[in-house]
Formats: sequence, structure tokens, C-alpha cells
Amino acid sequence: MPIPAATISREAAAPGAAAAPRPDATEWREGEADQLTRWIGLQSPTALRHAAALRPFRRDEFGSAAEAPSDGHLEAANALTGDLRRNVLAMSREIARASRAAARAPDRASLARLLASREAMLNWVRRAEDIWSFYLELFGQRQSRFGPMLLACDRIALDCYQYVYTGIGRARPVPSPAPFCYMETQSGPATWRRGIAMAKLGRRPNPFPLIQLPHHRLVNPWTLGAVLHESGHNLQSDLGLWQAVPLAIARRLLEAGLSPAIAKTWARWHQETWADLVAVLLGGPEIVASLMDVTARSVRSTQRFDPKGVHPTPWLRIPINIELLRRMGFEERARGFRQAWDRLYPPPAPGTIPRALLDTFPRACEVAVDAIAFQPFAQLGGRSLAGSVRFEARDQGLVEEAARRLAESRDPGIVPAIFLVGAARHAADRRWAPPGTIARNFYRALVRR
Repeated sequence: MPIPAATISREAAAPGAAAAPRPDATEWREGEADQLTRWIGLQSPTALRHAAALRPFRRDEFGSAAEAPSDGHLEAANALTGDLRRNVLAMSREIARASRAAARAPDRASLARLLASREAMLNWVRRAEDIWSFYLELFGQRQSRFGPMLLACDRIALDCYQYVYTGIGRARPVPSPAPFCYMETQSGPATWRRGIAMAKLGRRPNPFPLIQLPHHRLVNPWTLGAVLHESGHNLQSDLGLWQAVPLAIARRLLEAGLSPAIAKTWARWHQETWADLVAVLLGGPEIVASLMDVTARSVRSTQRFDPKGVHPTPWLRIPINIELLRRMGFEERARGFRQAWDRLYPPPAPGTIPRALLDTFPRACEVAVDAIAFQPFAQLGGRSLAGSVRFEARDQGLVEEAARRLAESRDPGIVPAIFLVGAARHAADRRWAPPGTIARNFYRALVRR
């Protein structure tokens, strides 16, 4: 007859009853030791694989077509992570030594050394991986369908550099590597200058100019005046004009009798004003139309004054560029833009923009544009910006001829890359062809170079 479970429980609990079987204490300790030994043994090969994975980028790793990163870009990225890779390798060797010591004598001291080495290496790995993955994504875009678009933008940015550097009064080598464009879908156009510390690079200096472009700009190339503008920021920095330009603006405004407060505001706007004016001097009147795409928002947004902003108030930004067009000799186009801008926006309501800024704007605008574009700078070899980069009526003729050819799906001919943004704009504005046709021919013309 089966014995009731309750009886079994009582017998097991009774004094003198045989104890239930359990693992031998010695066997348990050996099992624990086996697991620890296995874990220690895996640390060195894991660390070595970590180190090996953070290898330098190889030539042709991102394709061999023209849109692939250049050797210079790859070398700069590899150099930036070189010290991190060396530290990871050094720590992997330290982990190997600590693992061997812990395997021989797994006491508290040897295990603590191994754990400390692991933590130190993982910290270096994270730093290196952050930078490595940033460039992996950046360069990897060149293998996507956006690669040809980004190559086209690279060529426009390089053309900006070539035009300016060959026009200044004394020979200066064009900095290398050249600007590198990439797509970012969650924000607007932006740039990171050469040598500036970037959070994405662990606060290390950016080795070459980066130009960020949103997808909607790439698919509408007549809005790519942004490439010329962002290249302008990089030119101001690489030419050593980051301090000289605001000082020149402030000095000229004070000499013209304007108040220190007004001079300070215009000097604070120097980066964006310089970049706007460089873009127009490089690309011509159509770049002003491209800039209108950026500034033309609601009345409230466009006329909102930011007392700490580095951008000119958008409502004033277009007139600044119109003043440059007038000085360049494009008076009829300047009047056309002025009329269009006045139709879009009424005068600002009282209190929207400081009265002193509005009252002095016509005079201050003339002086600031003259200071930036028409006065000599030592950094330009004693020439002015407009003297280094001359966009004239004949250049506009090239832009318009290229526009006609883009619309007709013909080769635009021997025309500078910087002129093709204006050509696409000219053709699109006049509806000479469907937008898709213009965009397709724009990129084909630039990629085939």
C-alpha cells in the first residue's frame, strides 16, 4: 500500500532520520571555480576582438565610385581615432596579463586588477566606438542612393573654395581635406568647421568641414544655396577671418556715427551675414531667391527679433542681400526682390523690432555690406571679398544658358559647379521644365564631371 505523503514528511523530520541527499560542499566549490575559470579565460580573447574591431577604415571600403569618401577623408578619420585605438590595444594587453594572473591565483587582488582593467578598456572602447560609428554612418551614406546627390554637393562646396582661394591677392594652399556633405533628416542645413571641437567626436577637433543637408533640400536642388552659405562659414574660418570681420563691421559702423549698441548687434550677426554675402557673390542673384525659401515664414516668425541671435532678423536678412545685389550691378533684380519682399510682409508692428535698429537700418546695411564685401582684408591678400569673387553680368548669362540646357535635358556645358544651383533655380522659377526633370538633370550634370 502506498505510504501517505504526510507520513514521509514526518519521518524525514524525525530525530535520527537520514538526511536528504545534497551536493557535496567540495563539489559545489569546484563547480564555482570552473565557472570563474571559464569567465576569466574568455576575457582576453574578447578584449582582443574588441580592439581588432575598432580598425582603421580601409580604402574602397565604402565603394570605389566617385561618391566614395576620398583618401584624405579616410585618413583624417583614422588619425582622429588613432590614439583611442592605441589605448584600446594597450588595455587589451593589460587584460591579457591580468587574466593570466587571475587564472593562476584567483585571489581578491588579482580579480580586482582584472575587473579594473576591464572597466578601463570598456571606457576607451565606448569613446572609440562613438567616433568610429559616427564616421561609419557618415561614410556609409555614400553607398546609398543618396551618394550621387552628396557627391554633387561636395563638388559645389569644393568649387566655392577653389573660386575664393584662386581669387585672393596672395597664394594660399587650399585646405585639405575638402568639405564633406552628408544628409540629416531631422534638422536644417548646418556646418561644423575644421578644427572645432564636436560632441559627436568626444570633444575632439573636427578634421574637415562637415556640411549637413536635410533630405528636402537634396530633392529640391534649387534650394541648395545652403551649400554655398555653409561653405561660406568654412571659408571665413579657414581664411582666418573669424575675428577680423566683426571687428571691421563694428569699426566702420562706429565711424559712420552709429551707436555702440547698433554696432554690437551687427557685429554679432557677422557669421551669418558673411556666409549670405559670400553665397551671393559666388552664385549670383538666384541665391537670394534660395535664401527666401529659408526666411519666408509667417509674419510673426520672420519679424521676430532675437536680442541674442547670431542670425539677422529674417525680415532684415533679405534686404541685406538685396543691397549686395545692387552693389554688384544687378539693380533690376534687386528691385524685383525688394518688391516681392514688400508684398510678402507688411512693416513690423511697433515693439516687434527695436525702433533704433529699424531707424538706422538703411545706413547700417550699406556700411556693413561695404565692410564685409568691398573693403580689403589682409587675410585676402589685400583684396576685398568682392574683388576676390566677381559675379558679373556675363556669369549670369552662363547661369541662364545652363538653366535652359538643364530644362531641355542637355549637357549644361563647361560651367562652374557653383553656377548650377542658380541655373536649377532659374529654370524652376520660370517653369521651363517639370521640377523632377530639372532635379534629375542637375545631379546628372554634376555627377558626370
